Amino acid sequence: MAHAYTPGLKVAEADVVRKERRLPLKGEVIVSVGDTVNADQIVARTELPGNVQTINVAGRLGCVPADIVEFMLKSEGDTAKEGEPIAETKGFFGFLKTRIPAPCDCTIESISEITGQVILREPPIPVQVDAYVDGKIVDIYEGEGIAVETYAAFIQGIFGIGGETKGGIMKVSSSPDEVLTEKEVPEECAGRILIGGSMVTAGAVKEAIKRKAAGIVAGGMDDEDLKVFLGYELGVAITGSEDIGTTVIITEGFGKMRMADKTFNLLVSHEGQRASMNGATQIRAGVIRPEIVVPLHKEGKAVSSKESAEGLVIGSPIRVIREPYFGILGKVTGLPSELENIETEAKVRVLEVELADGRKALLPRANVEIIEG
Repeated sequence: MAHAYTPGLKVAEADVVRKERRLPLKGEVIVSVGDTVNADQIVARTELPGNVQTINVAGRLGCVPADIVEFMLKSEGDTAKEGEPIAETKGFFGFLKTRIPAPCDCTIESISEITGQVILREPPIPVQVDAYVDGKIVDIYEGEGIAVETYAAFIQGIFGIGGETKGGIMKVSSSPDEVLTEKEVPEECAGRILIGGSMVTAGAVKEAIKRKAAGIVAGGMDDEDLKVFLGYELGVAITGSEDIGTTVIITEGFGKMRMADKTFNLLVSHEGQRASMNGATQIRAGVIRPEIVVPLHKEGKAVSSKESAEGLVIGSPIRVIREPYFGILGKVTGLPSELENIETEAKVRVLEVELADGRKALLPRANVEIIEG
């Protein structure tokens, strides 16, 4: 039987999910292999160097650079509290002294007799990395981080904004066809991950942020709403760093798109359970997909789906990822081995698809992604 390998999104009822958690620079790992951790538990920590401030001591004291050591009250390596004098003139009979206070808590990093400047280093910035998901530590990267594994329901979306968050799953839309508007956002949804249907409006996102919801998952979102909401147009850059307070993941595409039944039913079957989600998305090389992880708190084995093992085969569920059928689900009905001419006059491999609405289409294989799980 003919088959082709095509990237896909995973929607798995249960699978082993492994996450690496690394520090931005060398630090300390504070857990051990075999430890059971919860999503909020700190597993590694380090300190980033503090910001640097420069003070022109010679200029402010009115002396030549070569003389500033004579007026310094602190030496290189000394610490100073905010407002504490670090340099001082001798004054006139002990009066009319000119003092230079430290602008912040700092360490004197260098004193230059050539430029007359003193460089101060602000206190280090602590950085901590949490486990992100409930699970077990399975690997340690000395001084760098850990790997944690959990047996969980795992759903990948097609696009997201906002970073990592955690919260209890709350079903808001009663069906995968419903549009989630601001009227449907519950008053008591702080810290919850709201499950919508075919679309979430910009008003609903704003209301969810106002009510401090942890996240929203819906089938689609209007790209104009997204642009207005963010205040800028997203390009091909990585998302996930948007500081909006509520992470948003769309599972199907832009516009009103019925959420796949499998995705909707899987999410609502875990209503009330705590999940971890991350809206980070990268479309190009090094693909990153937004995700929802619902730990099942039991042991299980990794599942290799038929689609993952065999690639694209007759009957494989797929999602179209380019126009004119963008976001529509379907299944593969044929995999012709011959190359076909397309509108651009290029010759490419194609596949025959029966779309969810019953239409038949012949599409380039690069225009679909397989739905695994």
